[in-house]
Amino acid sequence: MKDLTKLPVTVITGFLGSGKTTLIRHLMQNPNGKRLAVVVNEFGDVGVDGEILKSCAIPECPAENIVELANGCICCTVADDFIPTIEALMALDPRPDHILIETSGLALPKPLLKAFDWPDIRSKITVDGVIALADAEAVAAGRFAPDVARVDAQRAADDSLDHETPLSEVFEDQISCADIVLLTKPDLAGPEGLAKARAVIAAEAPRPLPVVEVAEGAVDPRVILGLGAAAEDDIDARPSHHDGADDHDHEDFESVVVEIPELTDPEELAAKISTLASTRNILRVKGYAAVSGKPMRLLVQAVGARVRHQFDRPWAPGEARRGRLVVIAEHDDIDEAAIREALAG
Repeated sequence: MKDLTKLPVTVITGFLGSGKTTLIRHLMQNPNGKRLAVVVNEFGDVGVDGEILKSCAIPECPAENIVELANGCICCTVADDFIPTIEALMALDPRPDHILIETSGLALPKPLLKAFDWPDIRSKITVDGVIALADAEAVAAGRFAPDVARVDAQRAADDSLDHETPLSEVFEDQISCADIVLLTKPDLAGPEGLAKARAVIAAEAPRPLPVVEVAEGAVDPRVILGLGAAAEDDIDARPSHHDGADDHDHEDFESVVVEIPELTDPEELAAKISTLASTRNILRVKGYAAVSGKPMRLLVQAVGARVRHQFDRPWAPGEARRGRLVVIAEHDDIDEAAIREALAG
């Protein structure tokens, strides 16, 4: 029998904008009797997801149980960031019953699993399961290769080219590491898109995986918590494109933080972001904006050209009404000057 005193941890991975924060917010609000703690790992200097979750804090998951680690991959900073964070959460009184870790959308989950082999925590923590979220519409459309025709042309011209695009590698590594896949935004994909997305996932998975369709993060916690996978013990069964490498890098992707002036029309900003995403292959935009005459702060989130915005909370007394957006793209597509001109001009 496994050591039942170990604290279970669920790793929630998935591509940019697949709905990880929405899922965690749902779990926080429906904890099924568990006292939760959350670690959020952001890519870029503007922390958005952690603040969203803290605004949803409830007694079963209070704000002090929510920790944000920004601008750094937690599996690359194990001793400095990850271990102290886990130890601090385990030292809370009362101690959490379950820890949720939301990885960056660009993270490779397998190196994080290896971090759980760290001597200081291996005897105290078990990875209950790895949950991979996949945007059904994006998977069906094959968006993980920004220019499929160009990649195919390169491969046809040179037999030695057998590598895949960084986006497809990230997606495949996330699926390969998963214990269960949540297929999100099914309404946008439609029946045909859902069927195609399921086929793609089945083809990429190294073993049969359960796939559950989830809208707006609404899933019964019993489906994804309490899996008892002990994923740290079967790492070899979770293949990665980066197996055998001494390390993994994040130089395939870059982020730019843009300060934006106060807006008069949120739709105008949404149009700018949509145009920028289409013309510059931008993967993700998220952040905040101030709108003239409005006491509420505007939360902005975009996946590709799909932009969503809503007023999330009042500006705090004395808080500067400033807008900041973090823009994420592949390294070769980042043109900082063009991005700043498009959004702040």
